[in-house]
Amino acid sequence: MRLSNLADYAVVTMCAAARHCGFARVSAADLAEETGLPLPTVQKLVSALAKAGLLKSMRGAGGGIKLARPAAAISLADIVEAVEGPIALTACVETARHDCALEAQCTVRPHWSLVNATLRGALADVKLTQLAQLPEPKEQEPA
Repeated sequence: MRLSNLADYAVVTMCAAARHCGFARVSAADLAEETGLPLPTVQKLVSALAKAGLLKSMRGAGGGIKLARPAAAISLADIVEAVEGPIALTACVETARHDCALEAQCTVRPHWSLVNATLRGALADVKLTQLAQLPEPKEQEPA
C-alpha cells in the first residue's frame, strides 16, 4: 500500500499546522512556504481538511488556519481519510461495488473488512503530536 501524493502532502500540512498550535493562526501561504508545497495544493488541502473537521479556517483580519481540535486527538487515519476517503485496500469491500470477476467464488472477500479495520486501527494509533515532532539534530562525531 502506498499513500497518494495528496495524502502525503495532507500529513505534511497538518504537521506544520500542529507546530503552530498554541501560537497565532497561520496562513495557507505560510504553510506553503514552510512545507515547500505549492500554494494551490495547500489551499486545496486546507479546504478538504477543514471540511473533515481537522482544521478551522477563518477569513479576514486576524484570520488564518488552526487545528480544529488538539493534535493528540487527530490521527494519521483521520488525515488520510480526509483526502482519500475510507481506508480500504481493495474496492470489493465497498457494498455497492460488484466489478470483480472473481467475486462469486472469492473466499478472501469476507476477510478484507478485518484487514481494513486492522490497517485503520494501526493508522489511528499514530497521533499528529508524534508526527509533528521535529527530529532531534544528530550530534557530529569527532573527526
